[in-house]
Amino acid sequence: MPTKINYMKFNTKTIHGGQHHDPVTGAVMPPVYQTSTYVQESPGKPLGDYEYSRAANPTRTALENALASIENGAKGLAFSSGLAATDCLLRSFKAGDEVIAMDDLYGGTYRMFTRIYKDSGIKFHFIDLTDLEKLRSLINENTKMVWAETPTNPLMKLADIAEIAKITKANNVLFGVDNTFATPYLQKPLDLGADVVMHSATKYLGGHSDVIAGALVIKDEKLAEQLHFQQFATGATLGPMDSFLVLRGIKTLHLRMERHCQNGEKIAAFLADHPKVAVVYFPGLESHPFHEIAKKQMSGFGGMVSFKFKSGAKADAISFLEKLKVFTLAESLGGVESLANHPALMTHASIPEDKRREIGISDDLVRLSVGVEDIDDLLADIEQALQ
Repeated sequence: MPTKINYMKFNTKTIHGGQHHDPVTGAVMPPVYQTSTYVQESPGKPLGDYEYSRAANPTRTALENALASIENGAKGLAFSSGLAATDCLLRSFKAGDEVIAMDDLYGGTYRMFTRIYKDSGIKFHFIDLTDLEKLRSLINENTKMVWAETPTNPLMKLADIAEIAKITKANNVLFGVDNTFATPYLQKPLDLGADVVMHSATKYLGGHSDVIAGALVIKDEKLAEQLHFQQFATGATLGPMDSFLVLRGIKTLHLRMERHCQNGEKIAAFLADHPKVAVVYFPGLESHPFHEIAKKQMSGFGGMVSFKFKSGAKADAISFLEKLKVFTLAESLGGVESLANHPALMTHASIPEDKRREIGISDDLVRLSVGVEDIDDLLADIEQALQ
């Protein structure tokens, strides 16, 4: 069993939380248990806690214990992707149930809700979750879950987790939060009243752009067991090598996030003062409409920065992205290297154009995932690309 030390602070938890040395060899790092099955001493009586790696694998268990520790949850579950984690949660609902979701969502989440589940009978409402009165007005006896991203991808909108939690608890509605952008280093939704946290662990938790993974962390033991059964029964579990990579990434999360935040603040400030930039979306700026919420529920502002051009021209965004030299033009985010993305053509292309325009994802919008490189090199790269 993992050692439980209740007084651990976060920076210590990333390294030791929920972990133990290998009981067989004494290895400090959990081994990669590259096995599909485990010996049984008699039919139905395995030698230890494991029978088949779809149900559980020691390397994945080590990661899941770490996930629970850093999010202050009862149980963590590791999946083959963030979308697989979200899909597992949605399998809790049936025809006639309703889900209220943030209108500004990662494109893959929106695609899943509107296309994969379009014939399931589950009804989805997409609203601005900063409008709490609108949220209250939509909740009815069929409402089963409220789903929020905060900060959102790519417009950095924030939902007040604690206030939404008051509403969901009063109505006995599940509250799930996509915490990918903030990470538990900056924000702990379960402590603020959420029931489930989802991560695309591909991003900051892995941190090195070398793994695809997802996670759920659950506050309630009973719900955790239900979701574990759904994971086991549908099979989208994370393999042992990928589990090892994410666990390794978590051990430096606090160090990386500190630099992501430092660099993100400086780049946001630079862009905000640039004559070619119309608006910068970064919760650390006082001009950000949800800056006060960010200060209330986050311990820092992250490394994700989006901005639009004063010209409003798609050509300016494309020219900027093509001229970057240190930033890499690529999808994804949260790695040690800085990435740049055109949401309308890349990560959010699956959202219909009229819906993109409605929520503010225009053709001149650029999203930056600010890495941990030297800030002078990053600023110089942005400056030359904007010329």
